[in-house]
Amino acid sequence: MTKRKSFSKEFKLEAVRLLEESDKSPNDIAAELGIRRNMLYKWQEQLKAHGEAAFQGPGRRPREQEEEVARLRRELAEIKLERDILKKAAAYFARELK
Repeated sequence: MTKRKSFSKEFKLEAVRLLEESDKSPNDIAAELGIRRNMLYKWQEQLKAHGEAAFQGPGRRPREQEEEVARLRRELAEIKLERDILKKAAAYFARELK
């Protein structure tokens, strides 16, 4: 099973710039960058459709899901910290009672 390549936003923007401004053919540009020609066109369409909001995150996961996952991870870390504090407090008070 092959791993899917991921490209940075800067790489995609530069590839689209080359496609639009270069005298080279799309096939040549794609070969130089090590990507398929249709990816250049796909990135160009995304940039035209979304402008600066294009290429925000990795993969196909919507940005809203990424934000939700990040929020839940922060919340989980906070709850674990509170739990650990309560465990220590319970142990401290249990020692005092003996």
